[in-house]
Amino acid sequence: MDVELRHLRTLAAIAEEGTVTAAAARLHVTQPAVSRTLAQLEARVGVRLVDRSSRHLDLTRAGETLLGHGRAILAHLDAALADTRAHDRPLRLGYTCAVLGQRTVPLLRSWRRSRPHVPLEVVRQDNHTAGLATGATDVAVLRTAPADPRIRTEALYTEDRVAALPDDHPLADRDRVRLAELTSGPPLPLALWPGTGTASVDLWPPAQRPDRTVDVHNVDEWLHLIAMGGAFGVGAAGTAESHGHPGVRFVPVEDAPAATVHLARPAHPTHPRTEEFLAAVREVVGTQG
Repeated sequence: MDVELRHLRTLAAIAEEGTVTAAAARLHVTQPAVSRTLAQLEARVGVRLVDRSSRHLDLTRAGETLLGHGRAILAHLDAALADTRAHDRPLRLGYTCAVLGQRTVPLLRSWRRSRPHVPLEVVRQDNHTAGLATGATDVAVLRTAPADPRIRTEALYTEDRVAALPDDHPLADRDRVRLAELTSGPPLPLALWPGTGTASVDLWPPAQRPDRTVDVHNVDEWLHLIAMGGAFGVGAAGTAESHGHPGVRFVPVEDAPAATVHLARPAHPTHPRTEEFLAAVREVVGTQG
């Protein structure tokens, strides 16, 4: 039985698109080519795989069975090809606002000493998976766990919350502040970056929430807006440890819940050294914690 990868890809495209026309467009081939490939596959396995009784094509039970195995085969092949290509490129560590705070430099130095032949790139990606969903990164440190079935996460540790205030704010010289104090002083809006930041108005009881919020796109915009006196922010301690900024003071918030730092990676690793790097992160966190 000579079943080829093109047969499996065609069956998958038909199942997911529902018509020969759409499957052909997805595969960048002609409609007759899709029909011929399907006919060849059915002839080689000896059973009907697609029900052609309606305009929308549905798989038969035999087709569903073959598709399940076929998808696994294609996924393993894609992972093998990704591993092969990855041997010649750096492992990419993604983040949005901070990596591991004070643990970042020990991690980078430890990796370089122990694996000098495996370069590591630290890449900021301003999206909710820090580049994992798009394939721009191989591993990521996140402070908001994404609800994405393609991403696996584990909690590493928690960080205290800090208020980011303009340095001329009345609370900027305090050793600690409370959430209610942040919304009872000068009428500044709360700066948020949706999808990647750790703060929201839900940190406050309903009666004490900020009157206004303003959205930013990344940590740089967040810091600049706060420095010019246009807003205040609440972030995780790792952000303060990684982003000193003239005009911004970071003050611990004593009654805010801690933020969780997550280690994330794709369900199907995109670099052959992924597991080694995950182990290295856990070791640094354990020894520094």
